[in-house]
Amino acid sequence: MDSKRIARYALLVALAMVLSWLESLIPLSVAIPGVKLGLTNLVVLFALYRMRTADAITISLVRVVLVSITFGNAYAFAYSFAGAVLSFLIMWTMKKSEKFSSVGVSVAGGVGHNLGQIIVAALVLENSGIFLYLPALMLSGTAAGVCIGVVGGIIVQRLKKI
Repeated sequence: MDSKRIARYALLVALAMVLSWLESLIPLSVAIPGVKLGLTNLVVLFALYRMRTADAITISLVRVVLVSITFGNAYAFAYSFAGAVLSFLIMWTMKKSEKFSSVGVSVAGGVGHNLGQIIVAALVLENSGIFLYLPALMLSGTAAGVCIGVVGGIIVQRLKKI
């Protein structure tokens, strides 16, 4: 791997970590646990559109590991990992089809992330009742996905090549 590519990885992982930290400082007064803005998805969306697929998934997963070690615990890692993997697979599939805009890809990613986390929560808690949160999380994932998709689309257009 060349030094330029390593520098890109480091820059994008660091940016994702900073966005994750900033997101943790924003108090969301929502009655549903787990609702977030999804700011780190800006980095993943950018990487998905401007880098190789392997680079984008690596950046996403390295971010999950480092954020979990820095700010979380094993449960946080499990939730984040499941959400990140499902989200990425959905986003990659939609982007590859070339039928969806960055907003559509981002919305699907936000919803997929929430779905992945709910599945892990149901398994960890051994309680399928947790799926009652799913409609509200789908709504919040859609809203966040629209915002991230719009901003991410602008960034992807303005930063043609890194």
